[in-house]
Amino acid sequence: MSKILVLNDKFESSGEIELPASYAEVNPHNLYLYVKSYLAGIRANTAHTKSRAFVSGGGKKPWRQKGRGGARAGSTRTNVWVGGAVAFGPTNEKNYFQKVNKKQKRLALECALAKKAEDGKLFAVDSIAVESGKTKDAAKIINTLNLRDALIVKDLLDDKTLLAFRNMANCYVVDASEINAYLISVFSSVIIEKAALQTITKEG
Repeated sequence: MSKILVLNDKFESSGEIELPASYAEVNPHNLYLYVKSYLAGIRANTAHTKSRAFVSGGGKKPWRQKGRGGARAGSTRTNVWVGGAVAFGPTNEKNYFQKVNKKQKRLALECALAKKAEDGKLFAVDSIAVESGKTKDAAKIINTLNLRDALIVKDLLDDKTLLAFRNMANCYVVDASEINAYLISVFSSVIIEKAALQTITKEG
């Protein structure tokens, strides 16, 4: 069974709590489908080429149809001409959306949490607050736990804590309402407030 490491006010290990047993039984394919859908959704889709309809010029036939001894041509803007259009190129009209239903999203979140707990990288703490708003104070938390990077999940995100963590390249702080399976998966460790954990587990 997946267990969450509980931390005290000094961010030292003080016990364990268990995730619901059903979390460990979720098919990992749900997590794969959600991450695939999430990445497709944030795809920039900037690759764009112009077809003949969008390339300017080429309205006049460059030379007569017969009699020159050369190939016939109707426009200087076809894909065989320099400066012409591109045939079958990418366009920014393509939609990469991949549907994942509500139940699969929930199962993906449960699977991601169970995986982090299984790896011993899911930590629960009463409160994560940096009242000073200073990055050096936020860094002490990460250094105390000796983490490579971390996702910080608060029940209610306050401005001071956001200010303290936002300049750290290896940390990202979110409100419990913004948590998803992709964010949990992409960070090596997750530190979550107990109140936020209760909110997330009750929604299931």
